[in-house]
Amino acid sequence: MVQPHRRPGKTCAPRIGLALAGGGPLGAIYEIGALCALEEAIEGLDFTRCDSFIGVSAGGFVAAGLANGLTPRQLCAAFIENSGPAHDRFDPGLLLRPAWDEYAGRLRGLPVLLGQALWQSTLQGRSMLAAFERLGRALPTGLLSGEALAAQLRRQFDRPGRSDDFRRLGKRLVLVATDLDSGEATPFGMPGLDHVPISRAVQASAALPGLFPPVEIDGRHYVDGALKKTIHASVLLDEGLDLLICLNPLVPYAAGPQQHSRIPRLADGGLPLVLSQTLRALIHSRLELGLKRYELSHPHTDILLFEPDPRDAEMFLANTFSYSRRRHLAEHAYQATRAALRARRAELAPKLARQGLTLRDSSALADGAQRLLPPGRAATPAAARTEAALQRLHESLERLEQRRAA
Repeated sequence: MVQPHRRPGKTCAPRIGLALAGGGPLGAIYEIGALCALEEAIEGLDFTRCDSFIGVSAGGFVAAGLANGLTPRQLCAAFIENSGPAHDRFDPGLLLRPAWDEYAGRLRGLPVLLGQALWQSTLQGRSMLAAFERLGRALPTGLLSGEALAAQLRRQFDRPGRSDDFRRLGKRLVLVATDLDSGEATPFGMPGLDHVPISRAVQASAALPGLFPPVEIDGRHYVDGALKKTIHASVLLDEGLDLLICLNPLVPYAAGPQQHSRIPRLADGGLPLVLSQTLRALIHSRLELGLKRYELSHPHTDILLFEPDPRDAEMFLANTFSYSRRRHLAEHAYQATRAALRARRAELAPKLARQGLTLRDSSALADGAQRLLPPGRAATPAAARTEAALQRLHESLERLEQRRAA
């Protein structure tokens, strides 16, 4: 699709889009901190008033909130600080609930599968490997349930002035998932795919295979949207934008003794660090190729990418599901983004000026007193253990209540 050209000297307001990549809870934390820094540092920028949004996985969670009028600061209060209105507070434990229905469904089919495996191995003479392959169907497709996340988002978007319906937002919101049976990207929110509730689309886009079961929508199953591309920005670019702001939380780490004494070589960190680096390298290489294509195919759009510094060990070593330190990581992302704006001022200021936006002066961006969160409330190790224990207790009581109700 050919992008509409901008006319020189046009006086209408610029069309601004926002593209948010995935990265699990850590990605959402980074994006919220970075968005707060960007909105406060760029005069005239209001992320809730963007013309269009596209989100993948955790980025879809953040994009859906912005499209529904939640400011970056409100998202920070709800997701990072667990403060603000009670109906907006997000309990991170929602993402850690076991997929009990998936477990039960697979267990119900185990006797039949076991009988078929025995029949094949003993009477048909097939190998034990073939029997084990059949028994593999009894394994759950995901360990954790995404249903609580979808239910929480439905409640949030059911408030006055918000909507769980793409068609009622008044702006373009696209949440990308991957069709499991075809491997194709599915842009929920586009015409023909906008009847799906936003909360359900967020759940599908964030259904990381192996961790969350595929999400069934209209008889088909969907998983994490990042399997195909990193940000899928062409969906927005093809509609004609003047400025596209992209955030990508995951970058490969540039290891070395000069960066961080704990990981001079990633292999020394064992399998978790090796897998993390591999995933980040794959995701980032696709992003780099995509951005090069976008610059050629959409030369009339200014595209700005913000992501962590590759030498930032703080973001690389953070546990993706570490909620006790989410305040610290959000503050880190906020300050790192402000530093990046200072360093990139010569590059960014002219592009922003073309859209009627102004980057604050370097002295304002260097103000050490400017913070995302009040200091002194970081979780101690003891507080983190208490939080984890309370979460386990909360989940146990909830399971007991469910069994009692059944």
